[in-house]
Amino acid sequence: MIVAADGTATALAAKAATPKTPIVFMVGADPVELGLVSSLARPGGNITGVGALAVGTVAKRLQLLHELIPAATEIAFLRNPTNPYYSALETRELQFAAPVLAMRLLLLDASTTSEIEAAFAKLVAQRAEAFLLGTDPFFITTRDLLVSLANRHMLPAIYPFREDAVAGGLASYGASNRDAFRMLGGYTGLILSGKKPADLPVQQVTKLEMVINLRTAKALGLSIPLPLLGRADEVIE
Repeated sequence: MIVAADGTATALAAKAATPKTPIVFMVGADPVELGLVSSLARPGGNITGVGALAVGTVAKRLQLLHELIPAATEIAFLRNPTNPYYSALETRELQFAAPVLAMRLLLLDASTTSEIEAAFAKLVAQRAEAFLLGTDPFFITTRDLLVSLANRHMLPAIYPFREDAVAGGLASYGASNRDAFRMLGGYTGLILSGKKPADLPVQQVTKLEMVINLRTAKALGLSIPLPLLGRADEVIE
C-alpha cells in the first residue's frame, strides 16, 4: 500500500500512479474538491484517508493575530506558490477577512529556503508589523528557520500547527496533527489487515487547537490578553 502523508501533491501523485494499490492520504483541504475521492462517505476506488481542513482556518488565525496585536495593520502572509490550491484558497479568504479587521496584507511567496530569507528581508523593508504563515508541507520542513526569522526580527507571528508554537512560535491555531496521524495510522492498519479503501469513509479531523507560547511573548515584549489566554488549549510557559 501507499501512505501519502505529505499533503496534496503527494496524494494526487499517488492516485495518478496506480488505480489498484491501496492508498491512504492525509491532506489539509477538502479531498472532494481536490479530486482525490468522489465523496467523503463513499471514496470509491483504491483510495481513502484523512482530511485535516487546516487551510480553512486561515481567516480565524488572522482574527487571533488581531486579538494578539490589535494595533497592527500591516500583515505579511507567506505562501508557497508551488502549492496553488492551498495558496489560492488561503489568499482569497484573507483578502476577504483583512479589510473587516482594518488590516492590509503583504503577500509573499517562497518555495525554497533562500526564498524564505528573501521574503523576510522584504517584509522587514516594508515594515510589516506581524506575520501569518500559510499552510503547506514545505513550511513544516522549514519550521525552525521560519520561527527563528520571525523571532529574530521581533515579528509577532501565528502559525497553523501546535508544533510551530512548541518550536518557539508565538501562537498557533489549526487542526490537530496528532489526531490526523492517529487516524492515518488506524486506517493503514485496517487496510493492511484486509479492509478495502472504498469501504472506509474519509475521516475529518474536527479538533482545532490554539496554543500560545508565553516565553516567546515575553521575548517579544508582548502582554497576552487574559481572555485570549483563557481560550487557549495550551499555554507554553
